Amino acid sequence: MTEETDTSARLLAILAQIDARDVLDIGCGHGGLSRKLDKAGYAVTGIDPDAEGIASAYAKVPNARFYALGAERLPFDAAAFDACIFLNSLHHVPVPVMQDALREALRVLRPGGEVVIVEPLAQGPFFEVMRPVEDETEIRQAAIDSIDAVLLTGEATGPAAVTYARPTPVADTGAFITYLARVDPARRAIAEARHDQIERLFAEHATQGAKGPELIQPLRVWRLRPVEN
Repeated sequence: MTEETDTSARLLAILAQIDARDVLDIGCGHGGLSRKLDKAGYAVTGIDPDAEGIASAYAKVPNARFYALGAERLPFDAAAFDACIFLNSLHHVPVPVMQDALREALRVLRPGGEVVIVEPLAQGPFFEVMRPVEDETEIRQAAIDSIDAVLLTGEATGPAAVTYARPTPVADTGAFITYLARVDPARRAIAEARHDQIERLFAEHATQGAKGPELIQPLRVWRLRPVEN
């Protein structure tokens, strides 16, 4: 996987560009991104409403601070962070408070800081194979709409969003189901019940990569800065 398609490399490059130090990982889950940020030398704070995920994140990144809470009301002072990152997490925020979550992230930024949002689009091979298990078409569009709304109201500004393709190596249908279940264990039962359909879609959409079969997922990156009143 090249830097062009590596999400972590993209995020680290952005943080370097804005000379960030203190980073808030919003929707940190089990701490995958937080661990990479900590390893790269950033002071990391992570939040997620899933207490089990927070416990797992603590175990992986003992140097970081973690809180089990939602993104729509952050318990941090203004100007507390140089960057706030939503990595594949904005579409998991309840729709009625998605814009609130973005406003809160903008509020806690220091001057020159950015809210960086990475969202999967409701298109592409990976998405098509996943759809029988969980069709996120509407919720992913709601996340994009919430970003557009904050930009249109003039609360934030930023460069044009960038779309790129991320290849995910998956050896076969079983490996794909395991990948989905790692994110949400409840998906496994649904996937197993629809195994034949997923297997057919996998054969239709998988392409051959350097390490074997892979599924491409288009992702989009936004970089938002608050607008001074």
